Amino acid sequence: HKPTYETMRKSLEAMKTHCLNNGVTDISMPRIGCGLDGLDWNKVSEILGEVFEDTDIKITVYTL
Repeated sequence: HKPTYETMRKSLEAMKTHCLNNGVTDISMPRIGCGLDGLDWNKVSEILGEVFEDTDIKITVYTL
């Protein structure tokens, strides 16, 4: 199934929990969910910012 904004948020929350529990301080990722999955990057970026706003985790987003 393709992701929705709700499932994207849940996945990012799980990623945040994993990072905090395992000492991860940097994440690099593409514009997840926005290629073939068809989500809007502006909305995904907003969710990403909301989920990680209360952490010191550095997120780098790249474009291939």
